[in-house]
Amino acid sequence: MEDKPSTGEHLIVGLGNPESEYADTRHNLGFACVRELAKRLGVKVDRKRWDSLVGHSESRGVWLVMPQTYMNLSGQAVAKAVRDIRVPSKQVWVVYDELDLPLCRMRIRLGGSGAGHNGVLSIISSLGTADFVRFRVGIGKPARKGSHSGRHYVLGRFTKAESERIPTIVDGVAGRRGLSSPGRWRARAQRSAGRL
Repeated sequence: MEDKPSTGEHLIVGLGNPESEYADTRHNLGFACVRELAKRLGVKVDRKRWDSLVGHSESRGVWLVMPQTYMNLSGQAVAKAVRDIRVPSKQVWVVYDELDLPLCRMRIRLGGSGAGHNGVLSIISSLGTADFVRFRVGIGKPARKGSHSGRHYVLGRFTKAESERIPTIVDGVAGRRGLSSPGRWRARAQRSAGRL
C-alpha cells in the first residue's frame, strides 16, 4: 500500500481479541493501552467502523482503533482505516504484547519484521509495508520446563503478581513515556530504526 498525501492524522492501533473471554489476557495488552490513552484524551472508543471499535480526537488529530477481527486478521481492519483516512504508514502506531521482552519493558521502533506476532504479520501483509511504528510491550516468556506453549501463554491471564504491575505498564505506554508523547517516541524510533 503506497503512502498517500497525509491528512495530518495519526492512527493508533491496539491489538487484541474482541470477545470477553480474552479481556484480561496477555494478548490483549494492546487494547488495554489504547483504552487508557482514550481515557486520558477524553475519547470514547465505541464507534463501529473498519471492523473495529474506533474513537477520534479531532483536537489531537488521533484515531484510536481496536480491531474486532481477532488478532490474526488485524491487518484487514487497519488497512481499511489507512485507506479511508489516507494516513501514511509512518503515522500508524501499533501497540501490542511482546513475548521477547520482559514484563514492563517497552520498545518503540519504526519498521522491522513481525517477529512471529500474528497481528503484526497481518498488518504488514495487508498494508504491503513494514514501515509503521511499533510499541512492543513486554509480557515476558513462560518458564522453560513444564511451561505452556507460547500460544497458551499469551492467551492466558496474568498471574496475581503480574496483574498488580499491569496498571503501571499501561500507564507508562499511554502516558508521558509512550503514546501521548510524540517527541519521545520519535527520538526512540530514530535510534532503533536509524530513520523516521
